[in-house]
Amino acid sequence: MIKLAKDIKKLVPSFKIGVILYHDIVIEESPQMLRGRFQLFLESLKLDAIEKTVADHPGIKEWRQIFKTLSMDPSRYRPSSEALLRRVYGGKDIALVNSAVDVNNFFSLQYGIPLGIYNSDAIHGDVEVALGAPGDQYEGLNGRLMNMDGKLLSKDEEGAFGSPIVDSKRTMTEEHVKNALQLVYLRPSMPEDEAEKLLSAIEKMFVQIHGGSSESFLIH
Repeated sequence: MIKLAKDIKKLVPSFKIGVILYHDIVIEESPQMLRGRFQLFLESLKLDAIEKTVADHPGIKEWRQIFKTLSMDPSRYRPSSEALLRRVYGGKDIALVNSAVDVNNFFSLQYGIPLGIYNSDAIHGDVEVALGAPGDQYEGLNGRLMNMDGKLLSKDEEGAFGSPIVDSKRTMTEEHVKNALQLVYLRPSMPEDEAEKLLSAIEKMFVQIHGGSSESFLIH
């Protein structure tokens, strides 16, 4: 079961998250189709950077505002989608990690929204998307100990494991992972039918690359 904490809904009434569960998938090096598509997209973003700034992207702009509404300083704790776009606009490359992470990064850059992909076999009990409490922390993928007090996060019965800032090593998606949970931090302004279409597009591309089966739904 995955639920959204009431305090978030109170602060951002139209808050919504897409949830996709994948079963019996095969994660490996990204296929040429994905690598080629990703590279073309990165080149187009670098051209955009000549005339646009990161703040011009509607998805980035909206997520910065959500962070502010939730009392998170977006200049200190950037949404992961913004961190990715800043790298590209700064002329840097996005490293290819594996097929699951690369799909995540592709859609995150395309829509300007954070996405999390987790090893669901490392998640125990129900999942709640909430604001962190004192003591909520984890070792991030960046190698740092992340203090998640007051920050938007996802947690299970063992504690916090992810956020739209940076995810944890505990639930990271590596090539041995066979079952995964994907959280799509949708723009609250996006109508529900559009959100479902976006979720479906992500799910379809992921299964096309990784095989297996999937199910998806919105929580709001």
